[in-house]
Amino acid sequence: MDQCQSSNVPSDQEVVCPEAVDRIRGIISTLPIENGWRFIEPLCLYQGFWCHPSLAERIMLGQEYFKAEPNDIFLCSPPKSGTTWIKALTFAIVTRTCFDSSTSPLLFKMPHECVPALHRIFGKKPDIREPGLPLIATHSHYASLPKSVLHSDCKIVYICRDPKDAFVSLFHFRAKLRPEEIEPISLEAAFDLYCEGKSDFGPFWDHILGYWRASLERPGKILFLKYEDMMKDTTFHVKKLAEFMGYPFSLEEEKEGVVQKIVELCSFEFMSNLEVNKNGMLFGIRNHQVRNKDFFRKGKVGDWRNHLTPEMAERLDKIIEQKLTASGFGRDWLNVKPVLEEQQV
Repeated sequence: MDQCQSSNVPSDQEVVCPEAVDRIRGIISTLPIENGWRFIEPLCLYQGFWCHPSLAERIMLGQEYFKAEPNDIFLCSPPKSGTTWIKALTFAIVTRTCFDSSTSPLLFKMPHECVPALHRIFGKKPDIREPGLPLIATHSHYASLPKSVLHSDCKIVYICRDPKDAFVSLFHFRAKLRPEEIEPISLEAAFDLYCEGKSDFGPFWDHILGYWRASLERPGKILFLKYEDMMKDTTFHVKKLAEFMGYPFSLEEEKEGVVQKIVELCSFEFMSNLEVNKNGMLFGIRNHQVRNKDFFRKGKVGDWRNHLTPEMAERLDKIIEQKLTASGFGRDWLNVKPVLEEQQV
């Protein structure tokens, strides 16, 4: 389908019956609850991972009713691990025949508005896909993706980040979103919960391992990326992304600087200074308003050193070593040196 093609499907048509929603809500009401993060909603434990009940509902509906198509491209990530950046880059890549760096919707819509999220809107309309756009995003664990995704020819792009930086970003993001009437949680208390696996879509080690092992088994289906690697050589990884998704750059495009223009368009410095990302708003959980600028904090590799004590860093490193390195992954997150470049997460 052409990226610019429109759709005639009505957006207000329900895709699932109310009885199915009631049944799923009944299941969610029986799940273990954790409210230590003191947020708008508590976390519930579903299929081994923690998430907000309203998101669990959409995930469960997606598992039962979502039908993947061969050209779908799923963008998967743990929270605060480069999600905004990967959405912007992939959107710019797949829509470049319709828009350039001067006309891209990224100039007036933040990336989360450009790429639909499976766990936020499924069940509210019959097709969550944007017309002609193959991209769909989710924070779901690999094993909890709809079976039609796991068993189809659609592709998955996964990005993860040093858990120490991911935690710091998550803590500050949650603090900005928390209503004033809810008492805040301390960094130390949040850190304890994170290390116990009790955080948005945690445990983080299970999230990463699920996609890592799947990428080893099915390298043609899953592209596994690390935020730190993309920071070191963004141009290389943009071309790798395009090739994997089936939108390779031609030699002519490379000579004309199309790749570099996409890198610059999606850079932290450029996107964080756009009017829409400085003053725009999104609707989050329970229609709670979220400022777009809260998605653009620092994104520096190694910024955790400014927030975590050596003892806290050592504790997380031990978890990384125990949970991840045995599978051949994550060793370079231990005692990593900071990088000054910035991107959004």
